Amino acid sequence: MTSETVMAMTYLALKTALMLAGPFLLTALILGLLVSIFQAATQINEMTLTFIPKIAGIAIVVVLIGPWMITTMVDYIQTLFQQIPSLVM
Repeated sequence: MTSETVMAMTYLALKTALMLAGPFLLTALILGLLVSIFQAATQINEMTLTFIPKIAGIAIVVVLIGPWMITTMVDYIQTLFQQIPSLVM
């Protein structure tokens, strides 16, 4: 196994991880920002107020893009399994 192969596999793994984690992180970021703006405007300083919108937003994201996430992971795993014979020399 050469260093180019290791770097290509690492790149693919990081790219897949970012693609899968991105929608969740973006949803949590946007909802957290909206709730904090709401809290600042109404002067409600309740720390637990941010959890319910984030949980609901993440659940909606899972429902909406769950099939795409499964397809992406299956494609990634199939690519890794197809590379195994070329890695064993």
